[in-house]
Amino acid sequence: MAQHEVVTQDRGRITARLSAENQEVLQLAADLSGSTLNQFIVQAALREAKSVIEHQDTLRVFKLTAEQSRRFLSMLENPPAPNEALQRAMARYRKKKIGTSDSHFDREPRPQGI
Repeated sequence: MAQHEVVTQDRGRITARLSAENQEVLQLAADLSGSTLNQFIVQAALREAKSVIEHQDTLRVFKLTAEQSRRFLSMLENPPAPNEALQRAMARYRKKKIGTSDSHFDREPRPQGI
């Protein structure tokens, strides 16, 4: 005699209160897509959730071409000399935050290979 193994999955439950009109719209869409109302709502919510997450990820991630990546890394390793606008901004910062005109920003290049 074969034994039957029961496999259970943890499941959550979400309930939502909505107007009869909104429920009718959702039910119609579910019917037209050939799914139950619950399946339709879960799938629509998951699509939207993934979209929101992807949008947030794109705000934190810069996508560069290979050439852009090489240029970016090169500028980090060998930054250009400060232009006039940056020098003026540094002078304003020194006056406002540090209060001494002899303060300066020292940047020593990183050793190669790090």
